[in-house]
Amino acid sequence: MEPESLKSVVLWLATGVELLAVVIIAAAVVEAVVRVVAAFNAELHPQGRTYPALHKKEEIRLRLGRWLVLGLEFLLAADILKTAVAPTWTEIGQLAAIAALRTALNHFLRREIEHARGRPESDD
Repeated sequence: MEPESLKSVVLWLATGVELLAVVIIAAAVVEAVVRVVAAFNAELHPQGRTYPALHKKEEIRLRLGRWLVLGLEFLLAADILKTAVAPTWTEIGQLAAIAALRTALNHFLRREIEHARGRPESDD
């Protein structure tokens, strides 16, 4: 395979992985909005509620965080693919900076999820 066609294939693959990440993140946001609306509705009409609204909000936030982590993992994978075929040091530097920011964000999201998982549930 020619180097230019290999580069083209890798860039198309990276674009596909980025598109998948966008779909994951968009679906997660839609799901979170639906759950927030349902939780808000449950707060307005509290009959039959079996656990505190604060717990439900935390659950929604953590679920969205988990999906965001997955989306960021796909975006990082796309960055790695692009780095493999980046022809200039400038592009490699830009991709490295983007990858570093995404990795840091991913780290802090994971840490927040783990912290919340280990936190005792409150009853307020």
